[in-house]
Amino acid sequence: MPQLTELLPVEAIRLDAPAPDWQGAIRAAGDLLVTNGVSTDTYTQEMLRTVEENGPYIVVAPGFAFAHARPSPAVRRTGMSWVRLVEPVPFGHETNDPVRLVVALAATDASAHTEAMGALARLLADPETVEALDQAPTPESVRQILLRAEEPAEPAEPLAPSGPAATEAAGGSGGTHTILTVCGNGVGTSLFLKSTLDKVLGRWKWSRYINTEATDTISAKGKASEAVAILTSREIARALGDVGVPVRVIEDFTSAKEVDAALRDLYDV
Repeated sequence: MPQLTELLPVEAIRLDAPAPDWQGAIRAAGDLLVTNGVSTDTYTQEMLRTVEENGPYIVVAPGFAFAHARPSPAVRRTGMSWVRLVEPVPFGHETNDPVRLVVALAATDASAHTEAMGALARLLADPETVEALDQAPTPESVRQILLRAEEPAEPAEPLAPSGPAATEAAGGSGGTHTILTVCGNGVGTSLFLKSTLDKVLGRWKWSRYINTEATDTISAKGKASEAVAILTSREIARALGDVGVPVRVIEDFTSAKEVDAALRDLYDV
């Protein structure tokens, strides 16, 4: 499975790029994908259409948008681009605007880039790393920060009860629950949220009791009956409507604190 830096070469990083609006910001990221042979201009249009149809759910954290669309013939190989804007632009997100960093993903399938998404989610969850990326003077310095993000994370202390109490809350002895993380396409922002959810469950020592699955809006409606809850963005929650299970809105997909609070609410712990 490719690492983050394998998908994001120095040539795909552009710093202090001008953009008049969110469309221009996505086009700048899409142009880098095209230049590096990852995708065609058609894929850039598909990324724009994703936001037009589903709203600004790709703004997954304050100041950060993760542009992507479904795998399609317009994708030649899995790859990413990184655009730091000279001036932030609004995408229309209620809490995370304006956006200064746009990372674009073009994927040939829904799973090959999972590990890279986890590394990027960990990176953007650390305020010191985010500040370093914001101040990085060159694409090469950005890449060095990304390389550090791929180093194994230190084990964390549990944040919630484990053992018998966890077993009971998570469905009884031997039982498992499923929680879905959902985005418009199932290949990008849902993986960000799944990574954060997995991190919290690992700290709780509940990973054996709860399965997590990243999926798209259409698939989530069919899978909801098999899940105990859905975590997603405000825009996607509106699109899903009533699916028969609790839907919790997460504003910052990189925030372990916010996901922790949602789980505590769901399981009353």
